[in-house]
Amino acid sequence: QVQLVESGGGLVQAGGSLRLSCAASGRTFSNYVMGWFRQAPGKEREFVVAISSAGGSTYYLDSVKGRFTISRDNAKNTVYLQMNSLKPEDTAVYYCASKLGWNIRTISNYKYWADWGQGTQVTVSS
Repeated sequence: QVQLVESGGGLVQAGGSLRLSCAASGRTFSNYVMGWFRQAPGKEREFVVAISSAGGSTYYLDSVKGRFTISRDNAKNTVYLQMNSLKPEDTAVYYCASKLGWNIRTISNYKYWADWGQGTQVTVSS
Protein backbone atom coordinates (compact mmCIF):
# COMPACT_ATOMS: atom_id res chain seq x y z
CA GLN A 1 0.00 0.00 0.00
CA VAL A 2 1.16 3.51 -0.79
CA GLN A 3 0.96 6.24 1.83
CA LEU A 4 0.06 9.64 0.42
CA VAL A 5 0.38 13.04 2.10
CA GLU A 6 -0.93 16.19 0.43
CA SER A 7 0.17 19.74 1.12
CA GLY A 8 -0.13 23.19 -0.38
CA GLY A 9 -3.80 23.97 0.03
CA GLY A 10 -5.06 27.29 1.30
CA LEU A 11 -7.17 30.36 0.69
CA VAL A 12 -6.70 32.31 -2.51
CA GLN A 13 -8.61 34.96 -4.41
CA ALA A 14 -10.24 34.19 -7.72
CA GLY A 15 -7.67 34.35 -10.50
CA GLY A 16 -4.89 33.31 -8.17
CA SER A 17 -2.71 30.22 -8.12
CA LEU A 18 -1.83 27.38 -5.80
CA ARG A 19 0.50 24.43 -6.10
CA LEU A 20 -0.45 21.19 -4.40
CA SER A 21 2.06 18.49 -3.62
CA CYS A 22 1.56 14.85 -2.76
CA ALA A 23 4.43 12.90 -1.24
CA ALA A 24 4.25 9.14 -1.52
CA SER A 25 5.94 6.41 0.46
CA GLY A 26 5.61 2.71 1.04
CA ARG A 27 6.14 1.20 -2.39
CA THR A 28 7.76 1.94 -5.73
CA PHE A 29 6.23 5.28 -6.66
CA SER A 30 7.17 4.99 -10.30
CA ASN A 31 4.91 1.95 -10.70
CA TYR A 32 1.78 3.92 -9.87
CA VAL A 33 -0.61 6.07 -11.82
CA MET A 34 -1.23 9.21 -9.76
CA GLY A 35 -4.26 11.42 -9.72
CA TRP A 36 -6.10 14.26 -8.04
CA PHE A 37 -9.74 14.28 -7.07
CA ARG A 38 -11.76 16.91 -5.28
CA GLN A 39 -14.88 16.99 -3.17
CA ALA A 40 -16.97 20.03 -2.39
CA PRO A 41 -19.47 20.04 0.50
CA GLY A 42 -22.59 18.08 -0.37
CA LYS A 43 -21.14 16.80 -3.63
CA GLU A 44 -19.61 13.56 -4.81
CA ARG A 45 -15.88 13.13 -5.17
CA GLU A 46 -14.89 14.42 -8.61
CA PHE A 47 -11.99 13.42 -10.81
CA VAL A 48 -9.65 16.27 -11.68
CA VAL A 49 -6.59 14.88 -13.41
CA ALA A 50 -4.33 11.84 -13.68
CA ILE A 51 -0.79 11.17 -14.84
CA SER A 52 0.67 7.86 -15.97
CA SER A 53 3.43 6.12 -14.05
CA ALA A 54 6.23 7.46 -16.24
CA GLY A 55 4.54 10.82 -16.73
CA GLY A 56 4.04 10.47 -20.44
CA SER A 57 0.25 10.58 -20.41
CA THR A 58 -2.21 12.86 -18.67
CA TYR A 59 -5.97 13.11 -18.55
CA TYR A 60 -7.86 16.19 -17.36
CA LEU A 61 -11.36 17.10 -16.35
CA ASP A 62 -12.61 19.42 -19.09
CA SER A 63 -13.29 22.30 -16.74
CA VAL A 64 -9.67 22.47 -15.57
CA LYS A 65 -7.93 22.06 -18.92
CA GLY A 66 -5.65 24.98 -19.63
CA ARG A 67 -5.70 26.06 -15.97
CA PHE A 68 -4.36 23.06 -14.05
CA THR A 69 -1.18 21.12 -14.75
CA ILE A 70 -0.20 17.81 -13.22
CA SER A 71 3.42 16.69 -13.05
CA ARG A 72 5.46 14.15 -11.16
CA ASP A 73 9.02 13.69 -10.00
CA ASN A 74 9.66 9.98 -9.60
CA ALA A 75 13.05 10.64 -8.03
CA LYS A 76 11.31 12.57 -5.24
CA ASN A 77 8.24 10.32 -5.03
CA THR A 78 6.06 13.37 -5.46
CA VAL A 79 3.21 14.45 -7.71
CA TYR A 80 2.24 18.09 -8.15
CA LEU A 81 -0.86 19.97 -9.19
CA GLN A 82 -0.28 23.50 -10.38
CA MET A 83 -3.57 25.38 -10.33
CA ASN A 84 -3.81 28.73 -12.10
CA SER A 85 -6.72 31.07 -12.81
CA LEU A 86 -8.60 29.60 -9.89
CA LYS A 87 -12.34 30.06 -9.69
CA PRO A 88 -14.71 29.91 -6.71
CA GLU A 89 -16.13 26.68 -8.13
CA ASP A 90 -12.71 25.08 -7.65
CA THR A 91 -13.24 25.27 -3.90
CA ALA A 92 -13.06 21.76 -2.45
CA VAL A 93 -10.97 19.33 -0.52
CA TYR A 94 -8.37 18.00 -2.92
CA TYR A 95 -7.26 14.40 -2.60
CA CYS A 96 -4.23 12.67 -4.03
CA ALA A 97 -4.76 9.09 -5.16
CA SER A 98 -2.81 6.23 -6.69
CA LYS A 99 -3.54 3.10 -8.64
CA LEU A 100 -1.85 0.52 -10.78
CA GLY A 101 -2.58 0.52 -14.48
CA TRP A 102 -3.73 3.19 -16.92
CA ASN A 103 -7.26 2.61 -18.23
CA ILE A 104 -8.87 5.61 -19.85
CA ARG A 105 -12.34 4.09 -19.45
CA THR A 106 -12.17 3.88 -15.67
CA ILE A 107 -9.59 6.46 -14.68
CA SER A 108 -12.13 9.11 -13.73
CA ASN A 109 -14.07 6.77 -11.44
CA TYR A 110 -12.84 7.09 -7.85
CA LYS A 111 -13.86 3.49 -7.13
CA TYR A 112 -10.97 2.24 -9.27
CA TRP A 113 -8.33 4.06 -7.24
CA ALA A 114 -6.64 2.13 -4.47
CA ASP A 115 -4.88 4.57 -2.18
CA TRP A 116 -5.86 8.00 -0.91
CA GLY A 117 -4.33 10.85 0.99
CA GLN A 118 -6.09 12.71 3.77
CA GLY A 119 -6.94 15.70 1.60
CA THR A 120 -6.03 19.39 1.59
CA GLN A 121 -8.53 22.24 1.55
CA VAL A 122 -8.53 24.70 -1.33
CA THR A 123 -10.76 27.74 -0.94
CA VAL A 124 -11.14 30.30 -3.70
CA SER A 125 -12.83 33.54 -2.73
CA SER A 126 -14.70 35.70 -5.21
